[in-house]
Amino acid sequence: MRLHLLRHTKPQIADGLCYGQADVPVLVADYQILAAKIRQQLVAAIPVFSSPLQRCALLAQALHAQPQLDPRLMEMHFGAWELCAWDTIPRAEIDAWAAAPATYRPGAGESALDVAQRVIAWLADLRQMQLSEALVVAHAGIMRMLLVWQDGMAADELAQLVCAQNLSLSFGEYTEILVFRKYYR
Repeated sequence: MRLHLLRHTKPQIADGLCYGQADVPVLVADYQILAAKIRQQLVAAIPVFSSPLQRCALLAQALHAQPQLDPRLMEMHFGAWELCAWDTIPRAEIDAWAAAPATYRPGAGESALDVAQRVIAWLADLRQMQLSEALVVAHAGIMRMLLVWQDGMAADELAQLVCAQNLSLSFGEYTEILVFRKYYR
C-alpha cells in the first residue's frame, strides 16, 4: 500500500508556544493553495484520512468531499503545557522529558509511547481495508511515527526509534511511503 503523507500548513499561533492537540487555526489561503497543488499529483478518488484538528481537517476537506477524520491521527497531547510558552515551562520538567522522551508525559499529557499505540492501532485498521493507496493529512509527530514504523514493530520500539531520530518536517511537506507490502498492488 502506498501512503501519501501530508503535513498541515503553518498554524496561526505565536512562535514559541507549545501546541499539540490545541486546535489552532490556519490561513484559508494557505491550505487552499496546498490542496490545489496536491490535487494535481493524486488520483481524485484516493481515500483521505486526517486528524480532526482544524489545521489538518480543513486541508483534508479541501482534498476530499468526505475525508475520514480519526482522533488517533491527532498530535501528541501536551497536557498542562498546551499553549504555554516553551520558555515558561519549568526546566526540571523539560529535563525529565529529555531523560525519558519515549515514556515521559509532558504536562501530564501523552507520552510518545501513547501516541505510538494510537498510530499502530490506526495502522491495524487501515491494513484491514486493503487499499492500494491513501492520503494521510497529519501532524509532524504522527508523520514521524509513520515514516519510521515497520510492520510488526511494537509500540515501545516505535516510540524509542522516533525519539532517537531527529526527523524534521516542514509545514505543507509531502512524502510517500510503502506499507503492508503484501497488499501493495
